[in-house]
Amino acid sequence: MTAPLAGIRVLDLSRILAGPWATQLLADLGAEVIKVERPGTGDDTRAWGPPFLPDRSGGDGTDSAYFASTNRGKKSITLDIASTEGQAIARALALTADVLVENYKVGDMARYGLDYATLARDHPRLVYCSVTGFGQDGPYRHRAGYDFMIQAMGGLMSITGERDELPGGGPQKCGVPIADLMTGLYSTVGILAALRERDTSGLGQHIDMALLDTQVSWLMNHNLNYLVSGRVPRRWGNAHPNLAPYQAFATQDGSLILAIGNDGQFRRFCAVAGIEAVAGEPRFADNKARLANREALVAVVAEAMKTRTTGQWMTELEAQGVPCGPVQTIDQVFADPQVVHRGLRRDLPHSGAGTVPQVANPIRYSRTPIQYRHGPPLLGEHTRAVLAQDLGLDAARIAELERQGVI
Repeated sequence: MTAPLAGIRVLDLSRILAGPWATQLLADLGAEVIKVERPGTGDDTRAWGPPFLPDRSGGDGTDSAYFASTNRGKKSITLDIASTEGQAIARALALTADVLVENYKVGDMARYGLDYATLARDHPRLVYCSVTGFGQDGPYRHRAGYDFMIQAMGGLMSITGERDELPGGGPQKCGVPIADLMTGLYSTVGILAALRERDTSGLGQHIDMALLDTQVSWLMNHNLNYLVSGRVPRRWGNAHPNLAPYQAFATQDGSLILAIGNDGQFRRFCAVAGIEAVAGEPRFADNKARLANREALVAVVAEAMKTRTTGQWMTELEAQGVPCGPVQTIDQVFADPQVVHRGLRRDLPHSGAGTVPQVANPIRYSRTPIQYRHGPPLLGEHTRAVLAQDLGLDAARIAELERQGVI
């Protein structure tokens, strides 16, 4: 079957996470992605271990699990774009591409003659996506942007973490680099829409993606809660700012998320918990009242939750349609029957390790399934093939480029 993006070529001049996350998704959707890396070292994340992927002898290879999580399905070429020869090769590859993704500092691509304005003169159909910390304009445009600081500057850490007055209170970052990941996802959406628009106009365009913009934009209800009320949102730990009870509770043997979304669910929970009278109290009768009396409510629910195991609560609450779920460790996640059934763990071929574990793309098409062609590439694994097949360079010329350190 033809993949959704079959025939689309992507030149990936990005590294670390936000850009590579976007281009990995494009590769999953069937695009040919050519990842350009520095000769000798490659993408910085290749060294972000341990753990490292094994080599065929069973020892540590050269590439980290981190790198493997963001670069499957791509081709890797090494190219020194700081050199004149390297810039010429990168330009030639860009002119064959439908999409170019880069996350260099503002102005760097122009110094190399690889900026959108320069490339678009000869390739007006090019969709060009720039990913930076703060965008192509504004007072912070020249600052470096890293996920951790963006989570702080963009407001996420002000609403993440336990309340200040409780033990362990204070701002917390998310457990994954969510600003980078969300920027990668938004970049993919922007690229796909630009390709669709190109079908009508015949023209590409420049997409300016900023981590800070993305972080601010997806705070969702917290943004609107503030803009509507004027009250600054606060940290609630595992609690929900607009619903109660909606948080983690300790059970006899672990923790369970209770996610009460309406008054009917609350009444059914109270019946299962044997505290029917609580549901009838005016201070807990509806969600507005429960929010106003949150601390008293949580104390009552917490006491009830300690009376049974997580498994017992799951069985009884699910039977009554009360949303709940266990707090699982990563090993428990991959052993979960639903995760196993959905095939979220996959093993893909890898030139160095033989096979490498991967996590499936969550998109499920009915006709054109995601293509899992191979795991992450070795550094420069496809340099010679790409230069020969796509640019027509002969073996002697490729050898000379290697001797010069261009590749």
